[in-house]
Amino acid sequence: MKMSQMFKTTLAAAMIMALAVTAGCGGGGDKKSAGSEKVTLKLAHNLLAQGMEAFNKKLTEKSNGTITLNIYPSGQLFNDKSMNDAIMSGGIDMGLNSTAMWSTVIPAMEVFDVPFLFPSYEKVDHAIDGGLGDKLAGELKKKGVRPVIWADYGFVQFANSKKEITKPEDFAGLKLRGYGELPSETIKALGASPVTMGSGEVYMAIQRGVVDGQTSGTTAMYDRKMFEVTKYLTITNHAYPEFILAMNEKSFQKLTPEQQKIVTDAANEVRDELRKNAKAEDMAALEKLKEKGMQVYVVPEAELPAWQSATKPVWDIFVKHTGDLGKELIEICSKQ
Repeated sequence: MKMSQMFKTTLAAAMIMALAVTAGCGGGGDKKSAGSEKVTLKLAHNLLAQGMEAFNKKLTEKSNGTITLNIYPSGQLFNDKSMNDAIMSGGIDMGLNSTAMWSTVIPAMEVFDVPFLFPSYEKVDHAIDGGLGDKLAGELKKKGVRPVIWADYGFVQFANSKKEITKPEDFAGLKLRGYGELPSETIKALGASPVTMGSGEVYMAIQRGVVDGQTSGTTAMYDRKMFEVTKYLTITNHAYPEFILAMNEKSFQKLTPEQQKIVTDAANEVRDELRKNAKAEDMAALEKLKEKGMQVYVVPEAELPAWQSATKPVWDIFVKHTGDLGKELIEICSKQ
């Protein structure tokens, strides 16, 4: 009887200890349900700071603080020319850079700079969601990188310090900064001389007369105070470069499946917000540039055929760079 009682007592104690151990292992489950182990990721960028701060906030909220995102803004770690190598090599976990910069590695990224391919903000997003994004993601995957956010930048325009531009013939004699190879070909097709330089060099170059102007979005023009060195702004909406928040694939695979979902969900929410605000921000920046004294000419829709005709050779250059893939991408975009 005593042996039976001792056995029961020992069994009960063992069960209590087992329950205690189980509770100890899972006791933090609620707190860590958003990503188990804590992880710190590094992100570098030059533009679209508001989107990255929103991304950081969403990651913190969705992961209950188990995912920490250290952001290095304004080219603190890498400029736009060195960013992509850092992402591909794993020197940084994530980086935000333009498709124009990615086109030096993946020529098909130039599709966003094919002049007058996209007639509206909505058409760009439809194209990305309708197959364009998947095709380009496949090309990035070959480089060990995955796109996390396709971040809308908005349409690009022309600004210069010399004269009003109302038609393609007005470009003759101007030297304009192009932010990539295809944008430079567009400048050349319009009759101006393209000059390539980093975005941070443009203000001083215009001020010193090295170049007469540049092509970029109105938000970038305002943020970089281009109204101080350029007077004439021509609204053409001729190209729509995207920015890609790209992540090193090995960094992504180090995350747990739950953490990967958190990153993806947060990214999609930020993408949707950027899309919703792109046009409004472009228009707001345009009004601010007017207030700062810039003289604005908006190309009427009836005059667009002349601009499209002048820049049509750039389409051929894109296809020459990209082959059958480029033709497929143009077809996807044209269908949307």
